[in-house]
Amino acid sequence: MIDYQAILDTITNSLKHSAVKGEVASYIPELSTVHEDNFGMYLNMVNGEKYGSGDWDKPFSIQSISKVLTLSRAVPLVGNKIFERVDVEPSGNPFNHMSLLELEKGIPRNPLINSGAIVIADILLSHLDNPKEDFLQYVRDLTNDQTIDYNEKVASSEAETGFNNYAAANLLKSFDNLENEVDDVLDFYFHQCSIEMTCEQLSNAFYLFANRGKCMRNTAHLTLNQVKRINAIMLTCGFYDEAGEFAFEVGLPGKSGVGGGIAALLPNEFTITCWAPGLNEKGNSYLGMQALELFTTQTKRSIF
Repeated sequence: MIDYQAILDTITNSLKHSAVKGEVASYIPELSTVHEDNFGMYLNMVNGEKYGSGDWDKPFSIQSISKVLTLSRAVPLVGNKIFERVDVEPSGNPFNHMSLLELEKGIPRNPLINSGAIVIADILLSHLDNPKEDFLQYVRDLTNDQTIDYNEKVASSEAETGFNNYAAANLLKSFDNLENEVDDVLDFYFHQCSIEMTCEQLSNAFYLFANRGKCMRNTAHLTLNQVKRINAIMLTCGFYDEAGEFAFEVGLPGKSGVGGGIAALLPNEFTITCWAPGLNEKGNSYLGMQALELFTTQTKRSIF
């Protein structure tokens, strides 16, 4: 019998007071106000057991972790046609890198880099009646929590400084891979990234990827084949040019965000989230990467 609470507490106590915590993201000004000492973990078992440690109940901006959720909303709407507009290969480059986008004629390498997620945002704009409201309601329904919301200050901060994303969106538009107006697509994209959740809420949102496509309310949102594909994309592309390192060290499908969050899962077993705002040079949570490596090593629970 694994004492998950003791393991989470031990990891939290060993890392929370680390001398080196990484650098809090500052290129989005609103994110730079978050204190580097925050550290939380939350484990949501498919069998119903739940465990939290540290600052697991503090909300934070999920940023690029939202890309998995928009992908999961878009796939049932358009099916495999989605992969005619965005590929499923690791980029080997930072999340906001654009040279490949031009070389490959406007087809992003995968849906979890910025350019790929912007294409997914465009798809949702074309298929949802009220895109921002409908997507937020989807996230609330996944978690069975109606309190989750956008952080308008973060969304505004991203819009004011997101020059690289404007460049990527315009490049996509030049290759006819955006159907909607650039400003409308990016308004949606900046809002999806600004969603705030606690570690608990984020673990609940990712529950469907561990639970064969069924969310916390036991509603089926994805087929088994769709879950398999999204989990595979997370494993190979969820950490930008550090995806191989995460698979090597942690051994779980997952996704990071520059808000310092990481969400990961073991199919049919659990979802686990970690939040530590300081980032490493690749843009992933410095302590979060360590925490999840310690977790899978101590529990011997990974896909490998």
